[in-house]
Amino acid sequence: MEKYILAIDAGTTSSRAIIFNHAGETKGIVQHEFTQIFPKESWVEHDGIEIWETQLKAINEVLERSQIKAEQIHAMGITNQRETTLIWNRKTGKPVHNAIVWQDRRTAAICNVLKKEGKEKQFYEKTGLLLDAYFSGTKIKWILDQDPELRTAAENGELAFGTVDSWLIWNLTDGQVHVTDVTNASRTLLFNIHTLEWDEELLTTLEVPKALLPKVVSSSEKVGECSSELLGHSITIAGIAGDQQAALFGQMCIEPGDVKNTYGTGCFCIMNTGDTPVISKNKMLTTIGYQINGKVAYALEGSVFIAGAVVQWLRDQLQMISKASEIEALAKTVENNGGVTFIPALAGLGAPYWDSEATGSILGITRGTNKGHIARAALEAIALRVMEIVTEMQKDADSTFKSLKVDGGASNNDLLMQIQSDLLETEVIRPQTTETTALGAAFFAGLATGYWDSIESLENIWAIDQKFKPNSNSDTQKTIDLWKKRIAKLSTYSP
Repeated sequence: MEKYILAIDAGTTSSRAIIFNHAGETKGIVQHEFTQIFPKESWVEHDGIEIWETQLKAINEVLERSQIKAEQIHAMGITNQRETTLIWNRKTGKPVHNAIVWQDRRTAAICNVLKKEGKEKQFYEKTGLLLDAYFSGTKIKWILDQDPELRTAAENGELAFGTVDSWLIWNLTDGQVHVTDVTNASRTLLFNIHTLEWDEELLTTLEVPKALLPKVVSSSEKVGECSSELLGHSITIAGIAGDQQAALFGQMCIEPGDVKNTYGTGCFCIMNTGDTPVISKNKMLTTIGYQINGKVAYALEGSVFIAGAVVQWLRDQLQMISKASEIEALAKTVENNGGVTFIPALAGLGAPYWDSEATGSILGITRGTNKGHIARAALEAIALRVMEIVTEMQKDADSTFKSLKVDGGASNNDLLMQIQSDLLETEVIRPQTTETTALGAAFFAGLATGYWDSIESLENIWAIDQKFKPNSNSDTQKTIDLWKKRIAKLSTYSP
């Protein structure tokens, strides 16, 4: 009986379940979207129960559609939207508040207070993170601050905190297992990435009771068994990683200096820095890439909050296109951007600016500007933000990378990939399997259970679909020069 690996990919807008065979081929995939809740401007929430129900539905449907039985699933790996924060009652299993999503900015004021108190250095030295509303720690504090009874319950050990991986594992194991892995823990502002432990000093600063927190495990180890009542057969859960770290491993970025960029709602660029955490001088994040067999691979990461979301904005708000996939054809109707620069700060600016107050702009418009120019400038904006991050990472790591491995939905846009290659003056490599986030989770699970016997065997699975080689032209440099000049007007930080 052939065996498979099931990957759960718990994303920001949908719950997905994907089945891989031993050759790393996709044998089934099911996706169910869930509701995006916007209670106030800059607030973003999810219903934790809906996340669980859509995820369970996706798992059942992918088994049914692919005609694969639960007993044929050798192991399960989980990858998730990071930083999204859930707190639930350990007895009832019910969340005490909607999940606060990584995009949510409600805790910016808490971060500003901590900065004024001079706490930023303390957090950065221990966690590798900047004080920003992006991360989980201030979200936990905010939820507990809403109700004294919640805080008391948390201190008494009656409540549990988790990112989406922890929440799903809790439900999959019928409340028997409360864990997270080092990659998700490293995104909380509470985890010391050097000692690999929850940090008492940081917990005190953010007023987070330790009793709330999950046990921290490695990215690749057996952590529990999925309840047989859910799927008709027990399945070992053996891989956990935040989505960007899973993609790093799924892209086989296993050597120091290897870089991958995921083009999703946002862009997330990660460079493997090996067994030593590199402290950034350029406002990159120092984080944990993964941990296997006790060995940690550290990474540098830069985040662009708005990437594919720019295309969604052109579709939904401006109605310039009816489908996101139409952006490439529209951008190709012009030879260049016509002098237009699109600053995609629709939710502030991430690395290296970290300017939560910045807003978006379209600059350089003339009477000759048309939809094609704006579409092209939007694609260039995504690639320019990635260029900025890669440039700063290279300075931090004191290395020049050879190529950029890419994945995510927008990596299928050939024009965007060519623009990216031109701007970076290096090869951009797209793999045959662009489901690298789910594949990384599968790899972690399969390694832990012996489905794959070594990392070397995984390298033979990863294969190239297309390489984009740089074309040098005067338009590229003009685009970069205009970008630098115009974005400097919007932010106090200039890379």
